[in-house]
Amino acid sequence: MSRPIHLTIFDCKISIVRSIQKSQTKAQGAKPGRRKAVGARFVLLRPAGYPLKSIFQEHPVVSDPKLFELYAQEQWYGEALKPGCYLFDRRLYPDFAFQVVKVHPRHSVVGTETTIKVEQKAEPKNKMKFDVSFDDVIGQETAKRKVKIVEKFLQDPEKFGRWAPRNILFYGVSGTGKTMIAKALSAEAGVPMLAVKSTSLIGEFVGEGARQIHNLYDKAEEMAPCIIFIDELDAIALDRRYQDLRGDVSEIVNSLLTEMDGISNRLGVCTIAATNQIEVLDASVRSRFEEEIEFKLPNLEERLKLLEKNAATLPLELENVSLREIARQTEGFSGRDLVEKVLKAALHHAIMEESNITQRHLEETIPKARKEYRQPPKEMFS
Repeated sequence: MSRPIHLTIFDCKISIVRSIQKSQTKAQGAKPGRRKAVGARFVLLRPAGYPLKSIFQEHPVVSDPKLFELYAQEQWYGEALKPGCYLFDRRLYPDFAFQVVKVHPRHSVVGTETTIKVEQKAEPKNKMKFDVSFDDVIGQETAKRKVKIVEKFLQDPEKFGRWAPRNILFYGVSGTGKTMIAKALSAEAGVPMLAVKSTSLIGEFVGEGARQIHNLYDKAEEMAPCIIFIDELDAIALDRRYQDLRGDVSEIVNSLLTEMDGISNRLGVCTIAATNQIEVLDASVRSRFEEEIEFKLPNLEERLKLLEKNAATLPLELENVSLREIARQTEGFSGRDLVEKVLKAALHHAIMEESNITQRHLEETIPKARKEYRQPPKEMFS
């Protein structure tokens, strides 16, 4: 901005133009300094984000601090600085804001000698600890034996090379321990697990789900060795002949198939998916899994162990209760059914009656909890 200064010398009026630097810094209440600008020696920036948000935004990440410093010095040369003000990117990520956290001297401008640093967020700990082991899983001996090879792979991915167990499918009735085995595998192998429900991948906009899939695998590769656990796979991988009944999820399936095919070789990443309805999965998706592991309902002895283990943690005492008899009456119940529909329901009834848990409390829950697992008509997927 220029302002004319009027002088009169020997009756002649002369106009002199004085240049005042104008700051383009978008700050709250910030005004251009009128005194002589001083080049800052040091400035610390914090990524603040965009003024408006959308799901299609890409957020910049500083890959080379020295290169970013040169980029910032050249772009923001002469910009006024003070703690709390904002600097807006005008080139690669237009309108992405950086907030000034610290600057020395306190009121100065960006100069060619200014040291510019970006505040780094604390990296989340990659080790996601699960307080569960294979010994905590009652039954499912076949599943525990088969996932041992995955454990060995995660402990030494380079040893397996192209023979790595990359895609594993867990299937069976709900509540039989599929998620628990995955958590135990993560804990036993000492690697992180990224868990996602398939329903959360179905977004409002076309392309959103595919982007989430690729971001998920990118993150897993950064944390490798790592497990990706996809629950309720049938929500997105329904037989393609019937996907029009479930919405447009073909782009999600295609993205998942691309990642599972290993076109981008992500060393040390193992995909484990779980479904309660393996018979409705699309053939192209199912073919990508080199191992299918079935989870079965517990037998009598396993039901008894499940009841004994969980009953020991109940806040009320068991009074004249035969857990073996309860186990005998609950044939066809999953582990979750025994805990949620029998033990928990009996506990609540006893609390309401202000008494200990009796055989009556337990037996009254069984008829209400019993359910039939109906298979879809065979002609539906013929």
